[in-house]
Formats: sequence, C-alpha cells, structure tokens
Amino acid sequence: MLNKIRNIQWRQVGYFFLGIASLVGVGMLMSLVTKKDQVQVCTSLKVLVEGKETFIDQQDISLMIQDKFGRVVGRNLNEIPLQKIENELKKSPYVSEADVHMDMDGTMQVQVMQREVVLRVINQMGQEYYVDSKNQKIPVTLKYVPHVMVANGNIKEGYKKALEPVQSSLVKDLVNVVEHTKHDELWSNQIVQLFVNSDRDIEIVPRVGEQALIIGSADSLDYKLSRLTTFYKHIMPRVGTGAYSKVNVKYGGQIICERNGDWFIDSLQMKMNKK
Repeated sequence: MLNKIRNIQWRQVGYFFLGIASLVGVGMLMSLVTKKDQVQVCTSLKVLVEGKETFIDQQDISLMIQDKFGRVVGRNLNEIPLQKIENELKKSPYVSEADVHMDMDGTMQVQVMQREVVLRVINQMGQEYYVDSKNQKIPVTLKYVPHVMVANGNIKEGYKKALEPVQSSLVKDLVNVVEHTKHDELWSNQIVQLFVNSDRDIEIVPRVGEQALIIGSADSLDYKLSRLTTFYKHIMPRVGTGAYSKVNVKYGGQIICERNGDWFIDSLQMKMNKK
C-alpha cells in the first residue's frame, strides 16, 4: 500500500486541482462582470465629428440620437442599442462613417466622419445639389455652404434623393475636371466656375481674362489644359486679356480663338495652331 501511495504523481494532482480552481475563478469573475454590465449606467456621451466639412456638429449628432432613441445618459448599458444607433447615424447624407462604443467607465463614445464634397451643381431648372468624392449626391443645406467649385448652365441631371449616384457622363466629367485640377497650382487658382453651354460643352470661367475657355468633355484633359497654358503664357501677354471672347481647345492640335468685337491681329491664329 505504501508503495502505491509513493507512485502517485503528486505534482500532476496539484496541477489538476489548480486548473479546477482557475476555472471556478474565471467563472466567478465573468459572472461578476456580466452582473456589473447589467446594472452599470451610461455616465456621459462624447461625440467627435471629423472631416473638412461642417455640415453637422456634435449637437446635431446628440439631438439625432436623442430623437431616435431617447436620452442615453443615466440608462443601463444593456438597454442602449449601440449597433442600431451606429446604423442610424450612417443613414445621414452627411455622414461617411460612424462608430459607437461604450468605455469601461460608462462613457458612450460616438465618432463620425463627414462626407467630403467636391462640386456644387445648379442644373438648368435651378435645382441644386452637391457631389461628394464618391460620386454620390448630397442635399444642399442652409446651415453650411462649403467652399467648392460651382457648375451651372445646361445640365439636365437633377436630384431625387440623398446619396443617389451620379448618372450622366456630363456631371461625371465636371467632377473629373475639379478632381484633376484641384492640386494644380495654376488651375486651382485660375478656375472660378464651370459652365455648360448650349452645345453641352464644358467651359472654364477664368479668374484672369475675360474669355471663356471651352474644353468640351473631360477627355484628354491634360492635353487640353496644356494648350490653354500655352495660350496664357505665349498668346495673352501679346494680345491682352480682352482680345478674345472665347478660346476653344475642344479639338485636337489647335487653339481656336473667337475675336472680341472688331479686335484683330495679323496671323495670330496661325501662330497658335503651330504651338
């Protein structure tokens, strides 16, 4: 009998009982944490709104949550539908991303990223809307007017509902012109507005000079802008800002200029075509 007792691996027995004790401890701890979560209340609400635009602010988000889900501060944590609140915030046309979570101290953290708009469109019926960086339409609000390019004129595409995608190739081209030139030192300062004429061609309204700059579509944009740059650097200094009413680079290989009134200069068109 004594030999049998000596053969028992006491170390393994010790590990066994230690494992049992650990499992019991973890179970009790989980029970306490669960019980605490069930009775802990939301102590505060913190809202962070990010992005370059200011369509919405912290107060707008707080009121949106309160209107849809009631007050959250003072409520038990297990009564607050965090995922539903997050999904509801994402429905806002001005919200790109949203994250809602609860801190250990009972603080409800709400982080919202706003959409970035790149163009304001005023169509031929006078209807207005914004287009964001994802080619989705954003409603105009009186609360905030972002500093973005405006396009107007003979634009048919209108606005029906928030976040509907841009459909027409014309509005897509207008967005492409803005995106293509916004980081260009010359053209980001020179373009004041975009206009669509009766031929559905895109015209650039310049800051310097009285002439309309006709580019047609956004195809071969680099090439078209390079010819307009040639006009500004080599032609306009010789003829002045009021010489032409229109400068057309819609067609490849040429710069077509329409004289302003009776103004005239010898063989200027030929010199432009050579460039």
